[in-house]
Amino acid sequence: MAGRFVPRTTAVPPRQAAGTDASAPHTRTWTPPWPLDLRLVLSPLRRGPADPCFRALPDGTFWRATRTPAGPGTLRVSGSRDGGVSAAAWGPGAQWLLDRLPALLGADDTPEDFRPRHRLVAAAQHRRPGLRLLRTGLVMESLIPSILEQKVTTDEAYRAWRLLVRTHGTPAPGPEDAAFGAYGLHVMPDARTWSMIPSWEWHRAGVDSKRSDTVLRAVRVARRMEEAASMELPDAMARLQLIPGIGPWTAAETLQRSNGAADAVTVGDYHLPGIVGHALAGNRHAGDEEMLELLTPYEGQRHRATRLILLSGHVPARRAPRMTPGDIARL
Repeated sequence: MAGRFVPRTTAVPPRQAAGTDASAPHTRTWTPPWPLDLRLVLSPLRRGPADPCFRALPDGTFWRATRTPAGPGTLRVSGSRDGGVSAAAWGPGAQWLLDRLPALLGADDTPEDFRPRHRLVAAAQHRRPGLRLLRTGLVMESLIPSILEQKVTTDEAYRAWRLLVRTHGTPAPGPEDAAFGAYGLHVMPDARTWSMIPSWEWHRAGVDSKRSDTVLRAVRVARRMEEAASMELPDAMARLQLIPGIGPWTAAETLQRSNGAADAVTVGDYHLPGIVGHALAGNRHAGDEEMLELLTPYEGQRHRATRLILLSGHVPARRAPRMTPGDIARL
């Protein structure tokens, strides 16, 4: 979807760091023709409160550091009262990020195709007209943290991602700014660097050999994995699952972000079936099979339906203790 593109440079002091681009930012403004809630749209990219690749500031500004086909890039996005979006980008990947800003913010999404079949879902959709499904166009940046999240608590996965990216990634291009915090934004490692991380570094980050081996298998064919970003959902799911250790859960979690896949329902999740079962049928003990049956009326939009259910707040009360985090780094 076309938007207003305003290339210019501004007098922002560049962030000087090894391997970063020191040029002033490119900028773009874009006004979507529909309501847009930046927090709702961009929040799936955040891997924990201390994600080294993502910052959400109290003033409604969002920072994102990533590795594009053109190289590392940092994107800053903020909204305005008139509904417009202002963006600035630094680094070799700056123009790539700005060119794809509308897609990132949901321009390729089709919420008008969604028809609520339950009152709870309809109410959640009505309360959040600014919800759009983002599309990054980048597979590996979502695939690797999704692999790290397999079969562990979110805290363990976030810690592993944080340690590995800060240790083996590169400082993000951009200004010296409070948004970078005490540690600074980082761009995740490239495929070659991931493949060279020694086993004891994975161990120190709390990543077992099953997950680290899956990451290593994926980065060896990173280009083939990235091709999934332009595939239809069934083909993209099949492409990712060619890698041993990547199943439907990991593939869906990745493609929801990289492809904006509205039907990529997360199967195999520990909590989601019970949440969907509780919301739509009053059954907190539902499994994957019942969840998929309940979501049948939303075929083609099942991921959107689950997001709206989660946003409704209608989740079952916790009865069992939380899953106990492991710590293989102490072994």
